[in-house]
Amino acid sequence: MREKKPYFVVTYFTTAEAMATERLCKARGIEGRLISAPRSVTADCGIAWRSLPESKEIIKSALAEANIEVQGFYDLEL
Repeated sequence: MREKKPYFVVTYFTTAEAMATERLCKARGIEGRLISAPRSVTADCGIAWRSLPESKEIIKSALAEANIEVQGFYDLEL
C-alpha cells in the first residue's frame, strides 16, 4: 500500500474553474495537478486541484486575484 502524504486540495463548482486554476498555476510556476475529487470532500464538478501544503497561501492569493470561484479548501492526506 502506498504511503499517504499531506496535500492542499481545492474543489470547484464547475470544470471551467478547475481548468482555469490549472492554467493559472502553470503560468505562475505553481506546482500541482488536477485530480478526481476525493470522496471525503465535496466537489460539484468532481475535479480538484492538488498541490503541496507549502503552496496553500500562494494558491489562495492567486485564485482570489484571478476571481476564480472555489467550492472549498482542504488539507488532506492522500
